[in-house]
Amino acid sequence: MSVLRSFVMAVLSPLDGEGSGVKVPDPPPVPPPGLDQKMETLLSWGKWGVLVCGVAGLFICAGQMAIGRKNRSTFAADGATGIPWVLGGLSLAATAAPIVGVFFK
Repeated sequence: MSVLRSFVMAVLSPLDGEGSGVKVPDPPPVPPPGLDQKMETLLSWGKWGVLVCGVAGLFICAGQMAIGRKNRSTFAADGATGIPWVLGGLSLAATAAPIVGVFFK
């Protein structure tokens, strides 16, 4: 048992006597040449699509609530419970870049 332990310690011990031994490179994110503008365009299209879906989602929720007002209370309740989901999706889309940016500082 002690031979195995000494072997593992010898393999895992740092060669230069500092830190944990292996230095893992951590370069900053850099877009591939020529792809940065195309990705910005694609992301802006995605943002626009989420905005359109958010407006449509709120319209659908409002329509469900208006239609379900008379004798269809569960339909109106479904519309009302959909509003936080739509707002949550819009909030997540609006804060996606800052949230991801936190992990790459």
